[in-house]
Amino acid sequence: MKDHGFRRVAPALAVFAAVRLLGLGALAAWGAAAGSSPHRLLSARWDSLWYARIAAEGYGHEVALPGGVVHSDLAFFPLLPWLERLVAAPTGLGYGSAGLVVSAVAGLAAAWGIFAVTDLVCGRRDLGVDGRRAGVFAVGVWAALPVGVVQSMAYSESLFTALAAWALYAALRGRWVAAGVLAAGAGLTRPVGAAVVAAVWVALVLARRRGERSWRMAAGAALAPAGAAAYGLWVGAYTGGGLLGYLDVQAGWGNGFDGGLAFARFVGAKLVSGAAPAAIGLIAGVVLVLWLYALCVRQGQPPVLLVYSGIVVALALGASAYFGSKPRLLLPAFPLLLPAAVALARARPGRAAAVLGGVALASAVYGAFWLNGSGPP
Repeated sequence: MKDHGFRRVAPALAVFAAVRLLGLGALAAWGAAAGSSPHRLLSARWDSLWYARIAAEGYGHEVALPGGVVHSDLAFFPLLPWLERLVAAPTGLGYGSAGLVVSAVAGLAAAWGIFAVTDLVCGRRDLGVDGRRAGVFAVGVWAALPVGVVQSMAYSESLFTALAAWALYAALRGRWVAAGVLAAGAGLTRPVGAAVVAAVWVALVLARRRGERSWRMAAGAALAPAGAAAYGLWVGAYTGGGLLGYLDVQAGWGNGFDGGLAFARFVGAKLVSGAAPAAIGLIAGVVLVLWLYALCVRQGQPPVLLVYSGIVVALALGASAYFGSKPRLLLPAFPLLLPAAVALARARPGRAAAVLGGVALASAVYGAFWLNGSGPP
């Protein structure tokens, strides 16, 4: 059984740090030319403001918009604000800056987890590739995604991906209590924590079919949904909405799940309104994601990973609002990148490094452009 300690993962962490530093360097250069503040763009806009307010004041803030629409901070799960408060207390940092510290540490933890899962899964003989090498490339590709700059923001994506990756790793290794605790943490971070819970439960069912029985399995099964359930029940009690209280909060933001119908109408409207290139780009993006998932199935990924990434993709593409957020919402679906990691691991070292370097540079430039423009809603 492989040891995924620091010595084995060190090259992957170095690649992750290099790609993210390249992105931050591009953002700093762009900011110097445009007169914008990289620190503000990373820690004091969009969702990061909501998280910082929760850390500072707790829940209860609402924004009333025209038409009676109410945006409540209860839509944001509590683990990131809790950690921001934990970091800010001894350091004196502002909560937004504390969020950057959390994301930096969580990003490294996520990279480590992605490496461990990839090394474990892709090191099989039938794939004919070195698992460690594939793990390094999986981390590099994840860091160099077009929306990879979000990993360096005071957002919850890095934290969630770290918890999800290690929960999946624990489930694949049969460490049931750890898998349950990590899944519970993911459920306290983002609504898509349901994907982690489902993946852990699938792993438990498969283990039982193999004849495995232990109290640790029962404990892991019970712990996995505890985080999301606890927050959902608390929101219901806080709002008086009962078991559906959190869904009411999301409805206030205009968000829900309709299987992608609203997204399809959005794309169709762009096609007929003269914004055909944008619509074609969106369609191509959806096709690419579905094609990658099909490759994961053909690759023979464990059901644990297929269930996890399948639910993440379904929830991201099937959400009925915030269409500009979909690339960011797909960021935790790192198993989709394993086919690319295997392909790069099989390529000649120089060619693979050149491809990853070119993608990282393009991602850095795009990230600087994006944050200085529309940014991630």
